[in-house]
Amino acid sequence: MAAPLTRLVRKSLAVTLAGLMAVPVSMPLPVAAQSRGPMIIRDQEIENLLRDYANPILGVAGVRKSGFQIVLVQDRGFNAFVADGRRMFINTGALMDAKTPNEIIGVIAHETGHIAGGHLQRLREQMATAQILAMAGMLLGAGAAIGTARSPQVGNSGVGAMGIGLGAQDMAMRSLLSYQRGEEQAADRSALKYLDATQQSPKGLLETFQRFNQEAMFKTTGVDPYLVSHPFPQERISNLETTAKKSPYWDKKDPPALQARHDLMRAKLFGFTARADEVGRRYPLSDNSAPARYARAIAAYRNKQLGPALAGIDSLTREQPNNPYFWELKGQVLLEFGRANEAVTALRRSVSLAPNSGMIKGMLGQALVATGTPANVDAAIGELSNAAMREPESSDIWRHLATAYSRKGQEGQAHLAAAQAYFFEGDYSAAATQANRAKQLLPPNSPGWLKAEDILNYRPPRSAQRNN
Repeated sequence: MAAPLTRLVRKSLAVTLAGLMAVPVSMPLPVAAQSRGPMIIRDQEIENLLRDYANPILGVAGVRKSGFQIVLVQDRGFNAFVADGRRMFINTGALMDAKTPNEIIGVIAHETGHIAGGHLQRLREQMATAQILAMAGMLLGAGAAIGTARSPQVGNSGVGAMGIGLGAQDMAMRSLLSYQRGEEQAADRSALKYLDATQQSPKGLLETFQRFNQEAMFKTTGVDPYLVSHPFPQERISNLETTAKKSPYWDKKDPPALQARHDLMRAKLFGFTARADEVGRRYPLSDNSAPARYARAIAAYRNKQLGPALAGIDSLTREQPNNPYFWELKGQVLLEFGRANEAVTALRRSVSLAPNSGMIKGMLGQALVATGTPANVDAAIGELSNAAMREPESSDIWRHLATAYSRKGQEGQAHLAAAQAYFFEGDYSAAATQANRAKQLLPPNSPGWLKAEDILNYRPPRSAQRNN
């Protein structure tokens, strides 16, 4: 299984997250992957931290926590958005730029305001109305074109008709964007309410909009304010500042332990995604803090410098022996440098400290398989099966499980696991081939046989069929 944070996945955000394709960060992305949408990052440490940021906000907003996902998008821009009522997307750039947890919590509070306010459903309704308006305008334009074409008094008959059609489209677009601006302002107000209810400062939310304004993220000079979907930064700052500064929690700081986790998260992202020279500037050798050593160790690992990488990681595990993610990183480094037996020791320590992590269990299972020791195969199957239950859409875990079953001589289960891997990569044809082989080897009507039949009976959406 590829490294947790180095696993970059390309997938269209318009569909579910099933069928993801993983590509290691150190490898150039293939052209086929580049056409499938943004890159998604999976990392247990970061996801757990963001969940801790979000849970209090979701609670006071009345949003169901079960089944709710925060998805990390590999993009250096400071941005976040929601695609439906159960998924919030946050750019890695937002996490890397935000100096405090409060800034990201403010962003989460704003996006939660969209979910709790039902803005997504109403936006879909508004889009339908806009499409009707536009269609009506186009029909009106088409009718005018027919009429003028038959009239000998009118020359160049198509010009006026085109103007009518485009005018209707422009009217529909302005109506929709105006609606969206209103929802953005409503989400801002909801965010302030949620932060107050959870006794957190609104300062981070305001600082986020100030960053937008200072960096001129939105180019407002000469732009029609009725043709943008978000209020201009200065307008939002004015609307928020007066109310935000009245909060009794305005000057409240983030808990030191939360700030420490935030700093480690930022260091991890810089270590894995930034150039080595940027890591060196941000975390120079003169900085002996835990985040700096974390970032430098990761950067050394990415640059194939095993000694410095392990030295940095070992300094962290000595200082924080109960941090599961330092042990996870050590296991990842050892595994990818071909030292599987040592990786197993480190990853077992990590799993003991984070027993509910499917991603870490999956890596432990991979390491056990990589030892090549027959006695480790049963343990690998156990870890990988548990990991697959926790991370059912991870094609990497299913693929390593297929390898483990094959080494055990359980070919029916191996083909079934391979079918699952192909299925979650979106290769439904290969999944059906493997499922058919599994059915021929598994006992009829057994759980595995029935699962193989489910895969064979699955009919992918037409868009997925075209992609295949």
